[in-house]
Amino acid sequence: MVSTVSDNLHDVRRRLEAAAHRVHRPSPPRLIAVSKTFPIDAVREAALAGQRDFGENRVQEGLDKIAATTEIGLTWHLIGHLQTNKARKAAGAFQWIHCVDSLSLLQKLDAGAIEAGTRPQILLQVDLAGEVTKFGVPAAALNALAVAAMEATAVQLRGLMIIPPAVDNPEDARPWFAGLRDVRDSLIAGGIPSSALAELSMGMSHDFEVAIGEGATMIRVGTAIFGGRPPAAQP
Repeated sequence: MVSTVSDNLHDVRRRLEAAAHRVHRPSPPRLIAVSKTFPIDAVREAALAGQRDFGENRVQEGLDKIAATTEIGLTWHLIGHLQTNKARKAAGAFQWIHCVDSLSLLQKLDAGAIEAGTRPQILLQVDLAGEVTKFGVPAAALNALAVAAMEATAVQLRGLMIIPPAVDNPEDARPWFAGLRDVRDSLIAGGIPSSALAELSMGMSHDFEVAIGEGATMIRVGTAIFGGRPPAAQP
């Protein structure tokens, strides 16, 4: 019997509750259903099953889905790398932007939000592993970017995000999740208000239970909800 999106959502929510219970958390983190590459019908099916937070990697795909679901009242998160030339569009459409990793991007987002009259919530994407294939601000430069975000006019700093190195064993991701939490705690100790760093966006389909154990407040789950993604089309 083929599982439906609704079935998968029920299973993921059950796992969320169980993982939170194991570490004595009163409630599970916010579940972001990562709908990138999946059709709008899949988004609607998840929404019908009660899902309200959705994540997209690409601005244009996200804009198309936002426009197609305006009557539902969903919350949209941009979780993929954002180029500065797309910042204006992103700031006007996404309620949450998880991928702020430079001062120039921060400034472009703030300008775009001012122009659009929006107040997007932003997370600073942190690079703790130094992987050349990943984006993110190094821990040493994070405080300066956080201070700049606090001084912004329209965007609102709400926390940190990480994409750890790919691992086969979910437990091997634990040090990166714990590291992000430690970085957050250091920023707070250095004077950044805790209210500006309340969110830790970490954990995906294969390792979200480990991330919950290390303090994740948002998890980004795609495959476990929507199924495997089709291979990219060949040029």
